[in-house]
Amino acid sequence: MVVDSSDEEDSAEDMESIRSPLGSKYMDQLGRLTLILHVFDTATEQISLQTKQQFTRPPLEDIATIKTKQKGTRFSLKGTVDRITNNGLVCSAHFEDADINKTLAGKIKLILGAVPTKFARTKTPAKRLGPQRRSVVKIEKGDGENVMASTSASNEHDCVQIPLATFDNDYVVQQESDSSKLESAQAELKQLEQENIALKEAKFGLERFHNDDNMINFYTGFKDYQTLTAVFSALKPTAMTMIRWTRMQRQGADLEKVKKITFSLESHHLSLIDEFFVFLCRIRQGFPEQDLAVRFCMSQTSVSRILITWSNYLYAMLGSLPLRPSRTAVNRNMPESFRLTYQFTRVILDCTEIKVQTPSSKVLNSQIYSNYKSHTTFKGLVGITPCGTVLFVSSLYTGGISDKDITARSGILDLLEEYDDVMADKGFLISDLLQAKNAGLVIPPFLGAKGKFSRNEVSTTHEIARLRIHVKRAIRRIKEYHIFDGVIPLNLAPSINQIWTVCVILTNFRGALF
Repeated sequence: MVVDSSDEEDSAEDMESIRSPLGSKYMDQLGRLTLILHVFDTATEQISLQTKQQFTRPPLEDIATIKTKQKGTRFSLKGTVDRITNNGLVCSAHFEDADINKTLAGKIKLILGAVPTKFARTKTPAKRLGPQRRSVVKIEKGDGENVMASTSASNEHDCVQIPLATFDNDYVVQQESDSSKLESAQAELKQLEQENIALKEAKFGLERFHNDDNMINFYTGFKDYQTLTAVFSALKPTAMTMIRWTRMQRQGADLEKVKKITFSLESHHLSLIDEFFVFLCRIRQGFPEQDLAVRFCMSQTSVSRILITWSNYLYAMLGSLPLRPSRTAVNRNMPESFRLTYQFTRVILDCTEIKVQTPSSKVLNSQIYSNYKSHTTFKGLVGITPCGTVLFVSSLYTGGISDKDITARSGILDLLEEYDDVMADKGFLISDLLQAKNAGLVIPPFLGAKGKFSRNEVSTTHEIARLRIHVKRAIRRIKEYHIFDGVIPLNLAPSINQIWTVCVILTNFRGALF
């Protein structure tokens, strides 16, 4: 404590004026009181200065704000700015929740006098977990067992604590015997065989439906599985050596370069009978090629090549079958309704049309346009025996051709014999064509200029219509191959004639018509 010199002289005079026993005691107490007050004043000044420095916020001018285009603007305390504007931005992560005010419009503003107090250096570090205690097991110490444990452990219970054995050095688990390993391997093999059988049954293929004749008829058109396999067995010897479309594309039109090789499973994704099944699914249900590619787990290109190969192969094989029965066979199988009325009927003819995509060429469009269907079509001639078997199928012609022209061009007249009768509808004006063969034509009578039919003509019309309806039923069987349901695209035109012929002939394997 610093004291002025004048004050010291006055105090000395006062002390000398008071020289009594009571004055001496009073002076001692006064000096102690003065010292206490001086110490108190000094401590108060130091505490006040420290409190002011601790609780006083720094002025706003000490904060240097940095304005950016993105949200979450950062700031720096290293510099100062002369003037703080209302457009300055700072990161809200450094302010307390009480310092932030959110308006109704969604804007975030700071209250007056708010300063940042949160910084990365002020975050409480994550508490580190201590070491975990390892689990132990107690194993009784025996004679000659666990030498290391017996030397390091000694307690009143005569036991030691060792860590659990790991998989790297597992001496505790007992090893399986050879017999148990063999039994487990056999059980696993049996399970895998069952799974393999289940996967084969779930796979979309012909084998999946071998016990379901309804599904066989649905996907292939054959009445049962036995008929389908019988037809395939007859085709298999030649199908093993058939020339595939891929090989034809590589070698071109030079057939001498095309080598016939046997069919091998190593070079093909599907078995031969499953390829046959793919073709039947395509024509029977009209599945698109992309759908068949998904069903049989193969590419769409492979499906297209299979369809082209089998359509040409079956066209050649089925087309070589002797469809025309002899006159004796026709008479032997003729139904009673024909035998009593038109016993010399050899064939029943009718035409049918399938729609095709309209070509861009106006000339071609006029040729294949059908006035009967009001659409561009292909037209084919079908002939059946009185018992309902398909006797003849022509190639497809343009939709604008007449019934007489298609009969003359198809070749059906070459199959007729003398005294054979041909039953047809009124559109087949082919009497002059049949006279050259000395054959007859059975068609309903025309009305002409009479104005009305006679009783005999009406009876004849009904009788012919009742018998001629069977060819319509045969054509309905052909149209049940749903590949003909929609409009045939032009990219299928090169193969449509083969597909048409195959579908017509396959109807003979469906059994008797009536």
